[in-house]
Amino acid sequence: MRRRLSRLAKQTDSPDRNLFFLTLSFVVLGLIAIADVSAPQAINLTGDKYFFLKQQLVWSAIGVVVLLVTSKIKHTLWEKVALPFFVVCLILLLAVLFPAFGFTALGARRWIPLGFFSLQPSELVKLGLAVYLAKVAMKAKGPASYFVPIIVVAALIMLQPDLGTTLVIGVIGLAQIFVAGVSLWYLLLGMGAGVLGVLVLILTSPYRKERLLTFFEATRDPLGKSYHIRQILLALGSGGIFGVGLGASRQKFLFLPEATTDSIFAVIAEETGFIGSVVIVALFAYFVYLGMKIASAAPDRFSQVLAAGITAWIGGQAFINIASMVSLVPLTGVPLPFFSYGGSSLVMILAACGILLSISRHAKTEK
Repeated sequence: MRRRLSRLAKQTDSPDRNLFFLTLSFVVLGLIAIADVSAPQAINLTGDKYFFLKQQLVWSAIGVVVLLVTSKIKHTLWEKVALPFFVVCLILLLAVLFPAFGFTALGARRWIPLGFFSLQPSELVKLGLAVYLAKVAMKAKGPASYFVPIIVVAALIMLQPDLGTTLVIGVIGLAQIFVAGVSLWYLLLGMGAGVLGVLVLILTSPYRKERLLTFFEATRDPLGKSYHIRQILLALGSGGIFGVGLGASRQKFLFLPEATTDSIFAVIAEETGFIGSVVIVALFAYFVYLGMKIASAAPDRFSQVLAAGITAWIGGQAFINIASMVSLVPLTGVPLPFFSYGGSSLVMILAACGILLSISRHAKTEK
């Protein structure tokens, strides 16, 4: 018995290589997708067809460096800085709401200009919330200690407004509450309150209400409110089984709105077809499997709940994006992790992956 416990107490001395190479593969595939999809929009906006690709290359390089750094930092440091990190995230979420700090684009106030780049606090708070809730779980506090931070963050994000990110925050929070062992009744109550809250937000906003009605009846107003989803479905249908071929998409030529960001999966599906789409979905499913495997072998409660939150964040965001592309859920404006254009999102996701790799480095294992 003692010998078995001794084997269980041993830790790995290297991070999960499968997760490491999968993450790098996602980065490379994302750059290929941006290079392919963004050229028409880049020419239209800047005259330089490589504009978005060059921007994403810079953020990818920064993100990979951040990945390597966070993978070397022991997860216990995040436990120590959980509260101040979360407070900074809340301050930034508040700051973006004021014209003196944040600016509006595409009908939402989500970015803070910082010289040569713009920071999106809602991307930073995903990691901040995951770290803070893991700290709460470590302290074994009551249910209110989990739900209050989630509600505060969700409320601040909805003031921007950004329903899609709010949904991702809900996924992160509920996953961590479940793994932390909070009573199932509280979890079900939280899920019910979340669903009710989303319905209220949709029905009280003309824009979101129209999106919901469009989801149920995609043929209404084909050149207006239904235009986006119809172009997505045209892209998916054009792809067929094997796709029209890399670089041969027609929808990317300014027919499909947000082709380089929220709708990039539709162009990928058009060019690579059903086969390519299934491969992307399978890669994200494999990522979730590796993340949950790391969480199950985590050395302590904090790292276990944090690993589960990060996995739920990336897996849940990918699910919401792809589900909205195939019309399983209404369009939400959630970017596809690793693939959609955007520096804040990519860097924070790679930082979170680095933390997962760090946890895997210290995971308990049998030898």
